[in-house]
Amino acid sequence: MARHDDTRLPRLAVCTDLVILTVRPPSVQVLLIERAQDPFAGRWALPGGFVQPEQDLRSAAQATLVAKTGVEIGRAHLEQLASFGHPSRDPRMRVVSVAYLAMVADPPAAIPGSDAKKAEWVDIESVDRSALAFDHPQILAAGIERAMAKLEYTTLATSFCGSEFTIGELRSVYETVWGTTLDPANFHRKVLASAGFVVPTGSTSIKTKGRPAKTYRAGSAETLVPPLQR
Repeated sequence: MARHDDTRLPRLAVCTDLVILTVRPPSVQVLLIERAQDPFAGRWALPGGFVQPEQDLRSAAQATLVAKTGVEIGRAHLEQLASFGHPSRDPRMRVVSVAYLAMVADPPAAIPGSDAKKAEWVDIESVDRSALAFDHPQILAAGIERAMAKLEYTTLATSFCGSEFTIGELRSVYETVWGTTLDPANFHRKVLASAGFVVPTGSTSIKTKGRPAKTYRAGSAETLVPPLQR
């Protein structure tokens, strides 16, 4: 095989950017950093960094998250979201970003690390998306839409409840992520119709107002059949 002349190839870098979300009803929060260096110094951004030659994409994303925010997501599901490669997305050079999404229950506090003045969990509703660095408004929007969809067809929402919860508490997770009000009776019926979604504990939750509500725990299912619709 003839030796490949890589000097003819354009200069190109690959980075990973992370949309890390948590649900704290009535808010969805996203992990952001304030950039310490140009480009976009002083602007808020998603945690991100360049992929080094010895790294695969996933390990690069995990290493970047720890380096920039001090947050380790442990067993939380980290999935590839999409690729973003507009030629002008980074003013330094041509950079293709492979974005990842994770939804994390009970996340640790964020601690700013390399290239970050601040690292914080921020309510999504308070984020000025138009002011985010790079093309992070588009990446964040894609992450939020994926998170909304995941609650339709997976049992992920139960991870944001306690070990025992009421259907009303589960509904509040959906209402928070979907940004809408759901009919309690209809939601209750759909949840119980999804095999393996929740399992009754035989106990009730004591409330200061109204009747005690039955409590449930997460079932063994990972996908919802039928799915819940927004």
